Amino acid sequence: MPNDFNQRIIDEFRANNGRVGGPFEGGRLLLTTTGARTGAPHTTPVGYLPDGGDQVLVIASAGGAPKHPDWFHNLVANPLVTVEDGVFTYQARATVLEGADRDRAFARAAEADPGWAAYQARTTRTIPVVALRPVSGGPPNAASPGAGLKLLHDAFRRELSLIRREIAESGPGIGAQLRVNCLTVCQGLRNHHTGEDTTMFPFLTEHHPELAPVLERLRAEHERIATLVAELHKVVSSTAADPALVRAEVDRLADELERHLAHEEEQLIPVLDA
Repeated sequence: MPNDFNQRIIDEFRANNGRVGGPFEGGRLLLTTTGARTGAPHTTPVGYLPDGGDQVLVIASAGGAPKHPDWFHNLVANPLVTVEDGVFTYQARATVLEGADRDRAFARAAEADPGWAAYQARTTRTIPVVALRPVSGGPPNAASPGAGLKLLHDAFRRELSLIRREIAESGPGIGAQLRVNCLTVCQGLRNHHTGEDTTMFPFLTEHHPELAPVLERLRAEHERIATLVAELHKVVSSTAADPALVRAEVDRLADELERHLAHEEEQLIPVLDA
């Protein structure tokens, strides 16, 4: 069972679609492992780092304690875990990174947040980095299709807001983790809009022909957003990316995306939930 402190965070996370405040603000994931000795499920709030695509990284820092956290021992014994990210709950397979792969990932994390380096400096153990790759998925954790759409949209809003803050706090260059964060959002938007264009919009066209003008506008907006995503991808991928230029591209994308998301929610959520 989680301790009282962790349980309060878990309850707040689940009640607020992945958002928590206080000392664990920024904790972005609930990880449920199977007890190595007991076989019982154990849920722990952890931070994570995007790693491109669907894969995310978690770091078994335990605040720099001399021993690895219990959740790490559990996933080594049973690598199949459950992940909650505030939008989706899914099973993932955990892989402990080794050698150069671990060192590169940890260096990227420490560049983005020096706290990770401080934890490593407190202990003689090598702090593990674990990759979590989904093996199963499902719809958003929402009571209705419309609520699921809003939940997914809010996740994109949140990620872009975090990226804006990270750029504002960055130095003269763009760090490796910030670059990965931007590229991950770009890929997520492409996947989301492709799914809408190929699945949701054809369904709505068939069952609600009166929405044709709305869907035509939304498809056109997808094309404009795809152009902005490509521009951001190009700027961020440069080895000498200028933070001011990246910020300008992120702002352009975020502003255009917000107009699109607000219009889509206004027009489609009532229909999806009818």
